[in-house]
Amino acid sequence: MARIAAAGLVALAVAMGIGRFAFTPILPMMQQDAGVSVTTGGWLASANYLGYLLGAVSAIGLRIRRATAIRAGLVTIVVVTLGMATSRAFVVWLVLRVLAGVGSAWVLIFTSSWCLERLAETRRPVLNGVVFAGVGSGSAVAGAVVLALMQHRASSAEAWTALGIVALVGTATVWSTFRTEGPAIAHEAGRVSAHTPSWDVEWLQLVLCYGVYGFGYIIPATFVPVMARQVVADPLVFGWAWPAFGAAAALTPLGAAVWGQRIGSRRVWVASQVVLAVGVAVPIAWPTIGGIMVAAVLVGGTFMVIVMAGMQEARVVAGREATPLMAAMTSAFAAGQVVGPIVATSMLGADGRFAHALLLACVLLILTAGLLAIERAKRRLAAG
Repeated sequence: MARIAAAGLVALAVAMGIGRFAFTPILPMMQQDAGVSVTTGGWLASANYLGYLLGAVSAIGLRIRRATAIRAGLVTIVVVTLGMATSRAFVVWLVLRVLAGVGSAWVLIFTSSWCLERLAETRRPVLNGVVFAGVGSGSAVAGAVVLALMQHRASSAEAWTALGIVALVGTATVWSTFRTEGPAIAHEAGRVSAHTPSWDVEWLQLVLCYGVYGFGYIIPATFVPVMARQVVADPLVFGWAWPAFGAAAALTPLGAAVWGQRIGSRRVWVASQVVLAVGVAVPIAWPTIGGIMVAAVLVGGTFMVIVMAGMQEARVVAGREATPLMAAMTSAFAAGQVVGPIVATSMLGADGRFAHALLLACVLLILTAGLLAIERAKRRLAAG
């Protein structure tokens, strides 16, 4: 079972740490040597999140075995990451970022399903935490690689090439573990479709709150290195923002997996979202490299915990009908990520700072955390 958890960790590290989030630490390099503006960077980020949305929606009815989908997603990420180094055409970059998003969604969805199904029999929640720690681990590795390359004055194209090679090595490492066995996705989709989703107020609230979470976290998750570069020009300093984000995201799922069993997924979600909101707001009140580093740790330390807690809460609320609810929540999450960078760049202040967008995200996160807490209190009262 340790091998399954480790394979899940590596797959999510490649899918999310490189396929989704490698663009974040590389963006300052692309600004310097490829003439990419903050607005252009926002569109490229949103293209990736649009691809993630398309991948999440397509995964619902994808007639392919899970292991095959994981392998296809990993190969896609390797190819498009290397492809980012071969062109400076904006349209090509947009297409590649969309494809990277699709591959990332497939790997995240099907790896989660494949691994958690096999790990359930162990009754060791920490192994689930190991799988989801892959996102932060991959982000930390990507950030460290980019930081090292910046120290050696490498180009953004060289950074994309290096991370493509890292993705290739990771894919080769886990290739044999994801064997084409087990039930086909078509069978699982057919089983789910036999039930009519019980769309009620609570389902809609979960979808809304999860979508707002996607919008709120993605603004700092996209622009933390850019914000750090705005206050400190030295890459040896601002370059640490993304590794700090990834390290926090790698560590917290391990403890949260155990914590959730004790206090419940709803409480974990609410508490984590409040901490996330604080992290989003810190650069407003403390617009220095210290504040941005604190924000990176707080946001990085909560974003995968909320993913875990959100999926667990969908199971609590929907029971056997959880799959369509999870799909709707994931789609809302992805839609929030598409909108977030565009809204952030449209709300840039005259000084090029993100204070207005961060404030909006903070307020929305607090409001929806309160909504989750109120609904939980109502459910407890109804239960007696």
